[in-house]
Amino acid sequence: MNGIFIIAHAPLASALRQCVLHVFPDNAAAMAALDVQPNMPPEETLAQARIMLEQLGTSHALVLVDVFGATPCNVAQKLVDGVNSKLITGVNLPMLLRAVSYRHESLDALVARALVGATQGVMQVAVTAPQNQLRKNHDQDQHEHQQ
Repeated sequence: MNGIFIIAHAPLASALRQCVLHVFPDNAAAMAALDVQPNMPPEETLAQARIMLEQLGTSHALVLVDVFGATPCNVAQKLVDGVNSKLITGVNLPMLLRAVSYRHESLDALVARALVGATQGVMQVAVTAPQNQLRKNHDQDQHEHQQ
């Protein structure tokens, strides 16, 4: 089984983990979250991340970070170097839910599933069509045109 490790600016990592555990409460041991504090040096963050990754107790891990190029990502890049892990940036809740659902698959397949979950989870949601919305009572002109 793959572990899932979220590294993000505080308090995003912990918040995302809590959201996932709301849906999948039995997966607490397979998920870790590291909130990167603004005043913590990257070296200390990396040391903490290494300890947390080891505590996951899995041979493979999917590491998810919030923003490419920011401290969480830079730390995660050093963390996954030379270990059986994959790194994805742009973490969101649909990505995490998909990753937890398929964490039994190979690490490469898990990456693909997580990316699909992330992209399919982002969409514009249509609102009610204007012709179906209630009219304002003060409108004296009941026509649907613009002037």
